[in-house]
Amino acid sequence: MELRPIANVVGYLAAVMGCLMMACGVLDFFTGGQPGSVFMLSGILVILMSGFLVLATANARVRLLDRRQAFLLTTMVWSVLPAVGAVPFILGDPHVSIVDAYFEAMSGMTTTGSTVFPGLDDMPRGVLLWRGILQWLGGLGIVIVAMIFLPAMRVGGMQFFLTEGFDTLGKIMPRAMDIAKSLLGIYILLSVACMVAYLAFGMGIFDALVHALTTISTGGFSTSDASFARFVGPLEYVSAAFMVLASLPLVRFVQLCSGHAGPMFRDVQVRAYLRWILVICGLVVLQRWVTGQGELSVVLRETVFNVVTLFSGTGYASEDITGWGSFAMVVIVVAGLIGGCTGSTACSVKVFRWLILWESIKHHIRKMYSPSVVDVPRLAQRRLEDDVINSVMAFFTLFFLTLGLTSVAIALTGLSFQTSVTAAWTSVANIGPAFGERVGVSGSMEDFPSTAKWIMIFGMLAGRLEILSLYVLFTRRFWIG
Repeated sequence: MELRPIANVVGYLAAVMGCLMMACGVLDFFTGGQPGSVFMLSGILVILMSGFLVLATANARVRLLDRRQAFLLTTMVWSVLPAVGAVPFILGDPHVSIVDAYFEAMSGMTTTGSTVFPGLDDMPRGVLLWRGILQWLGGLGIVIVAMIFLPAMRVGGMQFFLTEGFDTLGKIMPRAMDIAKSLLGIYILLSVACMVAYLAFGMGIFDALVHALTTISTGGFSTSDASFARFVGPLEYVSAAFMVLASLPLVRFVQLCSGHAGPMFRDVQVRAYLRWILVICGLVVLQRWVTGQGELSVVLRETVFNVVTLFSGTGYASEDITGWGSFAMVVIVVAGLIGGCTGSTACSVKVFRWLILWESIKHHIRKMYSPSVVDVPRLAQRRLEDDVINSVMAFFTLFFLTLGLTSVAIALTGLSFQTSVTAAWTSVANIGPAFGERVGVSGSMEDFPSTAKWIMIFGMLAGRLEILSLYVLFTRRFWIG
């Protein structure tokens, strides 16, 4: 397999990250926080190393990536770039271990939102901004991968979204640039709109900037240990609205801006996602109101925000939801396993796979009582081909197998059952928070054993890469095919 095209792309992306590190250094310099030289030094080192890599692979034929190279590229991007992103954390604080720095950067790039950094309120602004930038870049990257690479690689049923002329990887890169530019424009537009909305409802400029980056990426990193509890009130509704928007397919916004609103409103994913949010919010509000957990208006606001943040995989928190009762906790955990729409920054299983699973189940039930009737499973008036259904079934199997094994592996490090299960849930589904005795008051996982952190890092990577595109690298045939 030719590795130079992969190294070339990774080099260019690392160079971009180096430039952004220097921007954070400028912010630190002018705000009197951590010496800007830390980010400046990190940026220079990263730019030099990535520059050498780009020059060494300058003659690589990036425009002719094949399927195996695309698989390896997606994994390399989400494993190497977090290592690059961890450089300022390591150089900037001698007390941050390599595992903690890599955990934080991986959590950022995969938009998981779990953290091992306590004391966010006292951290230099450059560090807080860098964490937000990592999530923003990761959110954009996964949208591009989901729209361009995963369908062509036929991962987890994503081939259902293949468009005409996009069924091979042989000439993918020229067309990929056009699609990436359109998605980038919408992504920036949503980010700016979110920041303006936050400012309009009373959030400070810096907080609005960082939270806009982590809201639109559905990442969840905050500027405070209290997360979104500092902004209770109307800002919770504002944040919930933009988290929902970020969980919808960005390509629908491209069509909307082109004057075609129909695809957005006809999209079965969008309609199902919005319907499920309303149902789950309604159930939790009803349960909390009946059990006397507060005034209806307060219960409604708290529930809408905290349900949406976990449903979308953002991971903000404005309340301790463990006090809502077991019914609410179970419903919210299930919501986190559903996730948002394909082609968005949201994470977890994704709505379209649950819809395909449901259609497949209905199809098999109909065949049981009417075996002679010709019945074709469909979704959105499109026939579900066998390879799509089989791919989705394989995804479900590996997703929940990974979830279970990760829970067991984390438990073997000495963490409690609740902590282990929620840590696996939050990492594999890229959601953010965990619950249990070893989770800090601020939600920090700094007290987790290093082994548990490495296991969670693997879970975050596997979950963000849709499971299959990572596991295929562990097969012998991939390397000799």
